[in-house]
Amino acid sequence: MTDPRLPTVVADWHDVPEGLRGASIALGNMDGVHRGHLAVLHAAHQARPGAPLAALTFEPHPREHFRPDDPPFRLTLLPAKAAALGAAGAAVVYALRFDEALAAMPAEAFFQQVLRQGLGAVHLACGQDFAFGHRRGGDAERLSELAEAAGIGLTIVPPLTDAQGPISSTRIRRALQDGYPERATGMLGRPWEIRGTVVHGDKLGRVLGWPTANLWLGRHLEPARGVYAVTVALPDGTEAKGVANIGRRPTLGGDPETRLETYVFDWSGDLYGQEIGVRLLHFLRPDAKFADLETLKAAIAEDAAAARAALG
Repeated sequence: MTDPRLPTVVADWHDVPEGLRGASIALGNMDGVHRGHLAVLHAAHQARPGAPLAALTFEPHPREHFRPDDPPFRLTLLPAKAAALGAAGAAVVYALRFDEALAAMPAEAFFQQVLRQGLGAVHLACGQDFAFGHRRGGDAERLSELAEAAGIGLTIVPPLTDAQGPISSTRIRRALQDGYPERATGMLGRPWEIRGTVVHGDKLGRVLGWPTANLWLGRHLEPARGVYAVTVALPDGTEAKGVANIGRRPTLGGDPETRLETYVFDWSGDLYGQEIGVRLLHFLRPDAKFADLETLKAAIAEDAAAARAALG
């Protein structure tokens, strides 16, 4: 059974089925789908409440296309991004394939060929800093001129701000890398989540009495390494509390790749091969190297108690 809140994801703007055209479209990379992105989506809906609501984004993120050797920085990969946009009311997500052809398309061509002809947009909404087309040659002002000439409405949404300034994906990344998941939660409107498939580890957690569900971070941003109080979105749709470690296991000689190891409180079962979401709520301590496994085992017990206290 398909989830009615999950939007239809469209990767190609050529030959879009008629039923997926004619939407009021929010524009932007929308990494994280934070409160500022949701303001743009709501503006698109308010302008044309009778039209289908859609979001247009790019996959991969243009930065991944142009700088493939950069460290991973994504807050949300496409499935999580689409789910968050769907939960906010989007019926369609145009996750357009960002390739050489799209990167080379001038701003005017992108407007005429993609937005107007390909998708049949009836209204557009974007943030003040929206840029589009070859070498970001078009901005919100140029989009306004093109939309007006084509008879398509445009809403330019001012940045949503908090006490520290405009909410942005960059600020959220920095908060997570500095070990402040609560700040990220405030800007996102929900806890930041790493979604992935549970993989087999070396079963050491089980030996120590703390069996963990292991995920690789993959293309996700790497937040501050250390121990977190978390909640876990389980495959059956329920949520459990837990404690997680993000790091490279220095006590065990170190790993070449960062992993997320989560002990789920008061739960037993087999999660291997299944997708879970680990939501970071509180940073408890930095990653540390312990003298031996007994010291590590005692530290995990302390971390679990601290996580339970932090989660109430």
